[in-house]
Parts: sequence; structure tokens; C-alpha cells
Amino acid sequence: MNFLTHILHLAGSGVFAYYSAAQIRDLKTRPNILAGFQLGESGSVPFLSALGDRAAAEGDTWLAQKLAKHASDETRHGKIFAHALQQLDKQVIDFKRQPQTPSTKKSQQRSPFFAAFFEGYPQEQLKPAVIDWDVFMASTYILELDASKDFKRMAKVLPDNEPTARNLKLGMLNIAEDETGHAAYLYEAMMRRMSATEVQKLVDMWRTRKVNAMLAMVGGILQRDGETRSLVQDSAPSEIDSELVAT
Repeated sequence: MNFLTHILHLAGSGVFAYYSAAQIRDLKTRPNILAGFQLGESGSVPFLSALGDRAAAEGDTWLAQKLAKHASDETRHGKIFAHALQQLDKQVIDFKRQPQTPSTKKSQQRSPFFAAFFEGYPQEQLKPAVIDWDVFMASTYILELDASKDFKRMAKVLPDNEPTARNLKLGMLNIAEDETGHAAYLYEAMMRRMSATEVQKLVDMWRTRKVNAMLAMVGGILQRDGETRSLVQDSAPSEIDSELVAT
């Protein structure tokens, strides 16, 4: 990673850290950011499960087991965020049941972040059945590594003297540990497939893509003056296990 990319990485990470910390600390904006995390974590499960099946079919038992554990972790993470929302009397909106209008269809398109992150890769090339393993491993390694740091930073701004916030803090710290483990196995998976020099080159390329994606996302936030579409609604009674936050 060159010096300019490193500086842009620090700048973009700093802006996102400030924005996300402010969003999760404020009770008015906390539900929406939690909903985004729930959708992101839970939404990755089918993709990871399908990749695990593919790895098993290709004879890579080690990778299949790692992907199965990854999918299981993400399932639990989604439940942690769902429980945190429930404690705020909120739940994620089921957009599949919402009327389809031109505006809703547009909002369901690839986000500016992922459009920049995967620029040049059509959606068809990113499906689990055909995605290049190097693309999956390197891109997800960057995302998981950064997510582990982001969740730790956000957890630190949550107060310890309020039970709901403290439960969320403990849950997010636990999630951060899992994300660190995910990054570790993905790095090991790359090292099993190529030389250290090739791994570094691949990681640097996806780090640059992440920097560009962060800049696109920050630009979008600034254009919207920080406003985002609501992802939550008032919740119904839930049976989500509150012990999830401590596991």
C-alpha cells in the first residue's frame, strides 16, 4: 500500500469512526445503525453457507469448516443486533413486504460503498457458485479486519452505567473478537494458496479498493447531510434469547 493510500485509509477510517460512534451513542440514531448491522451480518449467512458447500464439493474440508463456523458466527451476530433493537422496542423493517416503487427498487441496488469496492465485477461474478476464491478471500479479509476494529471503537463509546447499553457493548466486543478470527482464517487461506508476496499484493489491491469505497460512502453521507433511510419500525414481542449478548 503506497503512502497516499495509507493516508486516505487513515482519513476515511477516522471519519467513519467519528460518524459511527456518534450514531450508536445517540439513542435517536442507534436503532438505525443497529438495523444496518443486523441486515449486514444476517444477510451474509446464505452466501457463506453456499461457499462452504462449494468448498466441501471441491475437496477443501479445512475451508469448508471455517466457512461453516463463519456463517454460524454471523447468524449469532444478527441475533445480537436484533436483541439490542428489541430492547429499544424496535425491529428491522421487512422490505420484502413493502410495496415496490421506483424509489424502493433504487434503494435496493448496490450501495455506493460496495459499488466502489467491487467496481469492475458484475453481480453475476460475485455469486458463491462462481466467485473467484482470491477475490472472496482478500475482499472479505479486509472487511472483517476493519470491522473488528470498528466494533471495538463503537463499543467503547457506549456507557457502562445503563444495562441496555452495557449489554450491547458486551455483545459488540464479542462480535469484534469473532471478526478478528474471521480475518485470521481468511489470511491463512490465502497463504495456503499463494506466496506471501502474492498475498501482500492482493491485500494491498483490496485495501486500495476499500479506501475508494470509504470515500464514496463518506461522500454520500455528506451529500445527505448525515440523513439515512429508516430501517426500523416499532417491534412486536420477541423471543430472542437475551443470553446471546454474553456468548
